[in-house]
This record gives sequence, structure tokens and C-alpha cells, in this order.
Amino acid sequence: MKRILIVGAGGQIGSELTTYLRGIYGGSNVVATDVRECKALAADGPFEVLDALNATAMASVVARHHVDTIFNLVALLSAVGERNPQMAWSINIGALMNSLEVARQHHCAVFTPSSIGAFGPNSPKVKTPQDTIMQPTTIYGVCKVTGELLGNYYAHKYGMDTRSIRFPGIISNLTHPGGGTTDYAVEIYYEAIKNHRYTCAVPKDVYMDMIYMPDVLRACVELMEADPTKLVHRNSFNIASMSFTPEIIAAEIKRHIPDFVMDYDIDPVKEEIARSWPDSLDDTCAREEWGWAPQWDLPRMTEDMLKVLTPRLMAEHA
Repeated sequence: MKRILIVGAGGQIGSELTTYLRGIYGGSNVVATDVRECKALAADGPFEVLDALNATAMASVVARHHVDTIFNLVALLSAVGERNPQMAWSINIGALMNSLEVARQHHCAVFTPSSIGAFGPNSPKVKTPQDTIMQPTTIYGVCKVTGELLGNYYAHKYGMDTRSIRFPGIISNLTHPGGGTTDYAVEIYYEAIKNHRYTCAVPKDVYMDMIYMPDVLRACVELMEADPTKLVHRNSFNIASMSFTPEIIAAEIKRHIPDFVMDYDIDPVKEEIARSWPDSLDDTCAREEWGWAPQWDLPRMTEDMLKVLTPRLMAEHA
């Protein structure tokens, strides 16, 4: 990677990945784009307003900035997507197809994130294998499976360098949740600090894989910099870091905030989605093919989340 375009840079991953990549490759070599103006992303590198559904405009950005790698991060997330599945398909697949076609025409590599949402209730729940049955019951998951297949198709048909990671639920101390089923694992820290209480929409016994944002950012770079001759898989790799239930994360928070209390108001849509997803992923292929290894677990992440968020939230409510 030398000249990088991030499509959807204002989202949960993109807003932090832009800064991370600029720190590695130089600010001028990472072009951030989003459908809305974002002054923060324009502060230390090029930024352009771009509708990812406009292929001509995307091609223009790629050509003008001599881009060689596209990170397509555009997506409506799981719970939001279920409220408007037609829009979710249009945005998620439209942006991906444009990224792939523009990349094909301009000889770029492509990274696009997949998700644990690509699996469904018929997939093995524990240590879900890299290669297994994938029959998701959400439009978000359908889009992710389609995206994996399209990435493999473009690699096979046109010899393109397409790569992808199936991310668990992502936890960040900078960006707020965006309508996903795993959002509770971010919201709980904010509410624990502000109110010492949290009402969880996901049942207490549901395990889901999660990952801390620093591991997400590092994984993106490590995969895209990996030796292509060692990649048996491309679209898309399981990666794992930690798996827990709401009760487990609440207990970890109570170690730091003893009077923290959590109760439940179950969202039926989120419950159905959460129960259809894996409890944990088998990431052996990622470990063997490009050396993946997580650096964060639940205790270390919780300590860091509280350390970073507490002074910020206290200052906001002072």
C-alpha cells in the first residue's frame, strides 16, 4: 500500500483507521472520503465528499490521487438494516460493487470488512470454522456473504487483489456505536461511568465475539501487507480476540465500579440477531496464513476503556 482511498471514512472503523494509516504511510497518502463533510478527517490529510454509490465520482478520486488500494467501509449495520432492508442492500452492495469495479479499472487492491453477521443459526456456534455453512437471517449478513463471494469472484475472474476480515463486534473508546447488535458492549462503558447503571437490550446468556479497536486497525494493515503467496483464503478471514456475555462484561466493570448495576429490557430484534450469530470464532487460518494474534483481552480492554473514557465524560458533564 502506498496511496490509499478510504470510502466511508466517517464511520466507526474509518474514522480511526484513517488516522492510523496516515501515521504509517503519511498523511498525504491516505485520502479520506465520506458522504458528509468531516473537518476532523481533513485536518491532517486529503478529504473529499464522496457518495460511494456514484462510481464516476469514485473513479475520479482514484485517478486524481493515484490510488493503489481501496478500503471500502460503507455499510448500514445489522439492527439498522433490519428496519430498512432495501436501503441496506442498495447501500452496502452498491458501494462494494463500485469499489470493486473502480479498482478493477484502475488496478487497485481492495479491502472490505465482513462480519460475524455473515454466519447464521445453522452455522456451528462454538469455534465457528473458517469454512462452514453460511445462511444468515439478516439483510446485513446477506450483504456480507454476498460481499465475500464478490471479492472472491473478482480475484478469480480478473486476478484482483481482494482481501477481507470477518470482524467480531468492535469496541472503541473514540467512536460511538452505529446501530449494530453488539453495540451494548460499547454503550455499557459510557453508562457505567456516567450513571453507574445500564439497561441491556441483549439477553444475559448470549455469547458473542468482540474485538478492541486497536486490534482491528492492526489487523487491517497486517492482512493488506501480508505476502499474497501465503494466502489460501482471501474473502474473508475469521479473527478472534474475546468472547463474552453481558453478564461477564458487567462483572468485569464491577471490579472497577463496585456499585455498577445492570438490568435488562430485551429488544426482540437484537435478541434474534444475537442468537443467530456465533458464540466464538476459530481464527486458525488467519493465524497460519498471515500471523494474526490479538493483543487485547476483556480485562485489559476494560481497564483501558475506563481510563480513557472517564476523564472525557466527566469533563463533558462538569
